[in-house]
This record gives sequence, structure tokens and C-alpha cells, in this order.
Amino acid sequence: MSKDFSNYQAPADLLKDKVIMVTGAGDGIGRAAAIAYAQRGATVILLGRTVKKLEAVYDEIEALGAPQPAIYPIDFSGASEDNYNEMAATLQKEFGRLDGILHNASELGPRTPLSQYPAEIWERMLKVNTTAPFLMTKALMPLLQAASHASVIFTGSSVGYKGRAYWGAYAVSKAAVENMMQIFAAELSETTNIRVNSINPGATRTNMRASAYPGEDPRTLKKPEEILGVYLYLMGDESVGTSGEQLLAQPKK
Repeated sequence: MSKDFSNYQAPADLLKDKVIMVTGAGDGIGRAAAIAYAQRGATVILLGRTVKKLEAVYDEIEALGAPQPAIYPIDFSGASEDNYNEMAATLQKEFGRLDGILHNASELGPRTPLSQYPAEIWERMLKVNTTAPFLMTKALMPLLQAASHASVIFTGSSVGYKGRAYWGAYAVSKAAVENMMQIFAAELSETTNIRVNSINPGATRTNMRASAYPGEDPRTLKKPEEILGVYLYLMGDESVGTSGEQLLAQPKK
């Protein structure tokens, strides 16, 4: 799908009464998306490993007068399938359903040739970037199925579309994420009301981007708040029927 959502104007009540989970919600795109979802009526579950950051976003949302969010701390690098099943049980008890998940959290890892890539970092990268969103989506499937229409958004990358030298486990993990999205979309479209897509955010003013390109002037990049059109579109009901798509937050002009 090549449609440009950069100028998408989301209705103020786009996500009214929806329950939406955002991973990596403490800063960057996750923080911006969580706030935007809350502003449009969603009860947002803020996931991340740094409680202090999550609490700051919680306070920002509360100050806006938006629905009261929830905080769920978790460290993907150490989480097991049991932890995700426990998460599902907690959310089932608190909310009864889940209308959407934005899988935003990921780690960059070192820019190192594959021939020199440390094995322990390789395993951590795949666990955080690929295994965690897989296990979480699997565990939360019953809650997604309980919603009238649920949206799952994975975060892609241009190096997930085509491998690039020195991007190592990050590129490999993102290629796996894109493939996983397509498999989930194909399987779930047959029997459920769950749609599954990916968003490639492109060059955005985040800490991860600064780590990847330390010599780049961040002022030349869009802020996370400026690329949220497609994030809002895919989470709202206007995108019902759209599944299996790799969308760009910043389409090339």
C-alpha cells in the first residue's frame, strides 16, 4: 500500500473506549504514540523496562485529561513465556479485552560485521526484537479476539526489507518481524477480526537514530509527533480490512 498518511487527520474520538497497549512507551515514538492514542480516547497500557520513564508519560497523559492509563513494567531481554501468560491473565482481569498493540520497543545493537558479531548480543537482540513481540502477541491473542476489531502493529525497518552491511542482528531481527507480521496477517484474516500490519518509521529524531548515526544533525529529522498519521490510521477503525501491509510513516516524495 503506497498511500501517504502523513497528513491524516484523526477524529478526536477515533479511539474512544478502546484499550491499547504500547511497548517501549517511555520515550521516542512509543511515548508520542501513547499520548496521541490517549488524546483520542484510548485507555493506554504503557509497557517498558524503565518505570521512571513510564511514570513520566503516565503523568503527561493524566495532565491532558485523557483516560487514565496503566503501567506494565517488563524487561523483554529476561522475560519468559510464563511472564507473557501472566501479563495476559492480569490484563484479562483488568480490562477483559485488548483493541490494539503497538509493538514499538526494540534495540539497535552494535554496528559490527556479522563475522565479528558477539553471540550473546545476537541472542539478546533476537529475543528483544523478535521473540518478545511473538510471545506477547501469542499470549494476548484471546484478548485481541475479544475485541470487535483489533489492530496489531509491528515496527519494521528498511534494513528489514533488504539487508545492509554492518546492521547485524538488528536487520536480521527486523526481517523476521516483517515475515512474522505477514504470517500472522494471513492466518488471522481467515478466522478473526484481527488485522496485522507493520510500520517503517523512517529517519526520526530518536535516541536510537542518534546511536545509529552519531554524526547526523537531529534537527534535519522529523520529531516522533510529526510521523504519527499512519500510527493513528492503523489503530482506528478506518483501517478495518487493511492487513498484511508494510506501511511507511514517511513515504518518499
